[in-house]
Amino acid sequence: MTPTLDQLHEYRTATDMPLFSGLPGDVAVSFEFFPPKSEKMEEQLWDAVTQLKPLGPSFVSVTYGAGGSTRERTHATVARIIGEAKLPAAAHLTCVAASKAEIREVAEHYWEAGVRHIVALRGDAGEPGAPFTPHPEGYASAAELVSGLKAIAPFEISVAAYPETHPDALSPQDDIDNLKRKLDAGATRAISQFFFSPEAFFRFRDACAASGIDAPILPGILPVTNVAQARKFAAACGASIPAWMDGLFEGLDEKPAARQLVAATVAAELCRRLYAGGVRDFHFYTLNRPELAYAICHMLGKRPVGDDA
Repeated sequence: MTPTLDQLHEYRTATDMPLFSGLPGDVAVSFEFFPPKSEKMEEQLWDAVTQLKPLGPSFVSVTYGAGGSTRERTHATVARIIGEAKLPAAAHLTCVAASKAEIREVAEHYWEAGVRHIVALRGDAGEPGAPFTPHPEGYASAAELVSGLKAIAPFEISVAAYPETHPDALSPQDDIDNLKRKLDAGATRAISQFFFSPEAFFRFRDACAASGIDAPILPGILPVTNVAQARKFAAACGASIPAWMDGLFEGLDEKPAARQLVAATVAAELCRRLYAGGVRDFHFYTLNRPELAYAICHMLGKRPVGDDA
């Protein structure tokens, strides 16, 4: 009986080298956290920082709530990471509901606290589907925010990129043109929104190169343990979740350990395929849970460094 194409693929899988064998660990990693809302969450965050610090991240970042709703907690968290963990920490900053003067004040406080890296974002209105409306005395776009921040202090600046196109963009090319404006305004790198198809990232990377973008674009990796929650995130940022993920997580609602294993496997395979395509710099959305990110980094050959080994 002549095997089908699918069968041939399966036969080859049976004899292929293991995906993660022999990786030299030549990757750089960074991690995103969100500011804690309670004392218990503060402990959880600090545990995450402590567990991931030995991997020697290039930087860690701390998010900023809609409309600056977590401004003080973001500032305190970033300052603590820099002061106590001695890690390079980036603070998120958005244009939402803030004048240029208010943003200047926040940026100056960050600089005084030792923050030298900002993740500059336009931000969203806070309500799902609500259009972004600039503050009458604020910045109208992330590109304007980048330019304004560079005029305040010589910050290193990261901006957002959208492999599957931002929902507000008129077209994929319009979205890439907007990314180029942000980089031309002085940003150092782009960090992508999460995605689950390596092809989506590679196509986006090629399109960026064709548009003259040569700055680093770090793939944003979200290890998914809750598909329903991931769908909410995806709807807000234009990412797509493949149907097969529902099948993988079906029946695991009451089995957290199994869910963790499945999540790590899916995300690690995505990272390995990105690695095969030349990616050597990964950014992990940790949701303040370090175990999955640590496991994936380990599978990519990353090991503790220096005094933290």
